[in-house]
Amino acid sequence: MEHDVSLKFRQQLLLIDENLVAEDLAALKFLCTDLLPFRKLESAKSAVDIFQLLIAAEYLNEEDTFLVAELLYRMKCHSLLKKLGYTKEKVQECLPKKGRVSPYRQMLYELSENITNEMLKDIIFLLQNHLPKRRIIVSALELLIILEKKGLLTENNVQMLEEVCMNVSPDLLETVNSYKRGKVCLPQQENTLPVKESSVSHTRGIRVFTSPQETSIKSVGSNVKGELERVFTWLGLDVRTYTDLTSQEIKNLMQTWQRLQDHKDRDCFICCILSHGESGAIYGKDEELVSIRTIMSHFTAKQCPQLAEKPKLFFIQACQGKEIQCPVYVEADARIPDLSYMQRSVSPSESIPEEADFLLGMATIDGYVSFRHIQQGAWYIQALCSKLQLLVPRGEDILSILTEVNEDVSRRVDRLGTKKQMPQPAYTLRRKFIFPIPRDPPPSQQH
Repeated sequence: MEHDVSLKFRQQLLLIDENLVAEDLAALKFLCTDLLPFRKLESAKSAVDIFQLLIAAEYLNEEDTFLVAELLYRMKCHSLLKKLGYTKEKVQECLPKKGRVSPYRQMLYELSENITNEMLKDIIFLLQNHLPKRRIIVSALELLIILEKKGLLTENNVQMLEEVCMNVSPDLLETVNSYKRGKVCLPQQENTLPVKESSVSHTRGIRVFTSPQETSIKSVGSNVKGELERVFTWLGLDVRTYTDLTSQEIKNLMQTWQRLQDHKDRDCFICCILSHGESGAIYGKDEELVSIRTIMSHFTAKQCPQLAEKPKLFFIQACQGKEIQCPVYVEADARIPDLSYMQRSVSPSESIPEEADFLLGMATIDGYVSFRHIQQGAWYIQALCSKLQLLVPRGEDILSILTEVNEDVSRRVDRLGTKKQMPQPAYTLRRKFIFPIPRDPPPSQQH
């Protein structure tokens, strides 16, 4: 009996293979890109080869053929569903619980279906500096795979795709925007599928914004505090400001925040500190140091259980020493290599490390000073506010945003061209942290 079931299962797959054409095979490969290695997919000569890879990876067996049904449904090969005992309506009913093709992959495939040959020519022309020389690209799917391999297109970075769509056909942009809106609104849930998505953390209801001392505000520019408040308020956060605090008052405030009962109703905790500092510490109004580690220790999973598994973000504008970073001049044709990152989801577990889910954004690296513009304020806070306003509406996660902050600050220089600054984020985040996209325009665009 078991032999008969297995034989029937493979006969079903063979019949499906016989009814697919070359374009269908390319679509199958593309839709399975998040499930199987590139090199194995590229070597597949038929749908049967892909089915065999899925069986070997334990995505597919005689008792569960839904993945093939889903792939056929995505490819609009609805007539072949009956060979597996499915209908279009039955697949639609099962997709919310059993679907394995990621929203990102669905978005790209839908986009490829709407890119005409003329549009493809225009896109290739626009991106010719990013594409292999002397390679003839014959389909939108092939183009998208190339961009992914080069790290120019990922589930969390569709900026290049947006720019291309806007230039070639603004109608295509709605597909990308729909994906971004859905990505931000995804509920946080257990990851039970072996895919490359990471959980999204919603951030409505941030608890606190803090500036420990009034003198610190003056030291980083008179408009910095107000700019930070405006940006975080625009992000929909609950902004609270504290100023002019001694070192002991800072410690007491941390203990107060630690004991707050409404943490259970919040999705995360954010603290911004504007101050002077030394290595690993900030000053209070009384010029006594408070360790940054001491500040953060109040919010570990052990000390503040209501914030366990929730992101805790700290942004600190303060010097970390007296050394001054000098510029290093590079060759004009030096190139930054393309980087491609493999994002993996966090497996569920029964416990987490005590200091998990922290992010510390420092204005400068240990031992060095940070700089400010007399009118515009601290370089780091300027860049942070600017990049939040630019990249949050694009659905970028916080680490991608802080990488852009690093790039911004690293390019700044004092008027004599002799002083530089390098911010330094450190983190133990286990999930991607993405702000919900605000409905209103950024403060910089408001009148």
